[in-house]
Amino acid sequence: MADMQWLDGGITAVPGILASGMAAGIKPSGKKDLALVYSSAPARAAAVFTSNQVKGAPVVVSQEHIRDGRAQAILASSGCSNVCTGEQGIKDAREMTKTVGELLRIKPGQVLIAATGVIGQPLPMDKIRAALPRLVKGLSPQGGRSAAEAIMTTDTRPKEAALRIEIGGRPITIGGIAKGVGMLEPHLATMFCFLATDAMVASDALPRVLKRAVDGSLNRITVDGDQSTSDTVAVLANGLAENAPLERGSRGLREFARGLEAVVAKLARMLVADGEGATKVVEVSVSGARTRREALLAARSVANSPLVKTAVNGADPNWGRIMMALGKSPARVAQDKVSISVGDEALVEKGMLKVGARLDKIRALMAEPEYSISIDLGLGRGQDRVWTSDLSEEYVRINGKYTT
Repeated sequence: MADMQWLDGGITAVPGILASGMAAGIKPSGKKDLALVYSSAPARAAAVFTSNQVKGAPVVVSQEHIRDGRAQAILASSGCSNVCTGEQGIKDAREMTKTVGELLRIKPGQVLIAATGVIGQPLPMDKIRAALPRLVKGLSPQGGRSAAEAIMTTDTRPKEAALRIEIGGRPITIGGIAKGVGMLEPHLATMFCFLATDAMVASDALPRVLKRAVDGSLNRITVDGDQSTSDTVAVLANGLAENAPLERGSRGLREFARGLEAVVAKLARMLVADGEGATKVVEVSVSGARTRREALLAARSVANSPLVKTAVNGADPNWGRIMMALGKSPARVAQDKVSISVGDEALVEKGMLKVGARLDKIRALMAEPEYSISIDLGLGRGQDRVWTSDLSEEYVRINGKYTT
């Protein structure tokens, strides 16, 4: 397998990718709230969206635009999600893609659009209309960080990652930016994750590779168990690396998929680590389930339990809460077969507190910013894992005043 080299610069580390971010006045705070990612060359594109039945107008419009598998720009706003805004919301989203298309001299259908923030409020279109020409003018090969800042809502820091990987003797670059710290259990995508590469990828291969990368990382994280109405993950592949097209079933495509999965996994871990009020990132891994699906169901049940998450916050080895969360999951659980470890310290054996369990050592492990909880159901060979964060008083403070 080819070696991967991590790079600075996020999404604009990719040749031919320009980005910009600015304050258009959508957020009352005056912080950046409008972002644009643009490929100077036409690009193949793929995207996945929220599976929530309540979808934002930008999701509806982007789903239409992605159908032909091509896009050249991604326009994203933060502070107002343009969700539950009726026909006007769709009209506004279409107008934004049309304006950006005209400014970039590309078709409106080549522009994907995303919005995040408060639900049920119309976009301040006068401010956005005034800002879009400046946003396009600000596009730069160094603009990735600015775009990453402009898509933030309650995030405390921007999230970006990039790497280079050699495929068939040619260097390929993959980069991305992401946002999302609460309402982060999508069963599909996450809040936002925008990716780009200079690889030439066969059009029928790109959606599959993206979905697999999402399933293994962004679809394995949870902050609070709620699912956004605006989740959007999109990738642009502009082919400027001039590699032989990466076809389905080829070694080159497998190597590219490994690189894409690494970038997306890195962004996914950043999202959990920046969960609203989060102080810890915990990997909940389940083995010994009857099937992989049941392992995932059990892991999600533990990772989403408010009682488990508050115990994590307090570094309290309250294993009874983990047993409770396993028992309420749809997965088959036989309590007298369950084993639980924190890090490499055994806590539960055969569904009971392990004789000689070193609780002081376990408390110390749980005080660390990152650790794992490993669960063996003892019923089969199914295994999977989920990353979660703790639930703190700060989470309640942030979400208790989100619209005010």
